[in-house]
Amino acid sequence: MGESNSERLIPLSALQHYAFCPRQCALIHNEQVWAENYLTAHGQLLHQRVDNGEPETRKGIRYERGLVVSAPVLGLTGKLDLLEKDLASGKLTPVEYKRGKPKKGDYDSVQLCAQVLCLEEMTGQTITQGALWYWQTRKREMVPINDALRKRTLGLLDSIKQLFSQEQTPKAVHGKHCKACSLADICNPLINQHDQSSHYVAGLFNLDTKNMDDNK
Repeated sequence: MGESNSERLIPLSALQHYAFCPRQCALIHNEQVWAENYLTAHGQLLHQRVDNGEPETRKGIRYERGLVVSAPVLGLTGKLDLLEKDLASGKLTPVEYKRGKPKKGDYDSVQLCAQVLCLEEMTGQTITQGALWYWQTRKREMVPINDALRKRTLGLLDSIKQLFSQEQTPKAVHGKHCKACSLADICNPLINQHDQSSHYVAGLFNLDTKNMDDNK
């Protein structure tokens, strides 16, 4: 038997998808819709390069790549691009690789925080920071995992659980973010946002009912 919605573990990537756009999250994770383009293909290639690397130790740091994590209590699961462990202190630092450049939104930071929450449940260790590495800038951005980011991430996690349990796809809300979405052609935000077909059908039924009442 398949797992029920209440037992369904949320993929780490869903946090980033939902923070970017709840409709995108539902299309990908509820309706299993995916569209490949140059951006997504390049991103997948980058993650494959990182994930397929062998574990190694350099200058007292252990590097583990493609590490699968799971936090049943929180309801999260997924794979880390890179986990660094300081062998002297035991300190853990997750590193998430992204193909673009730092964004104005907190989409990537939320995903990174979700990774931290998984690691904390698995290890019992408190993790105070993670890192985002961007292909376009070739720089690492350190992200403090503070109370505000944790609260934001946990709030999004609750919203995603509700979205998945309802199995409904939110209506399209067109915005600048749509230009960066690989599902833009499938989603058709400008069309769906102004789709009045349901109101038209409802109007027909109301009109028919009204006519029947008038003819009595």
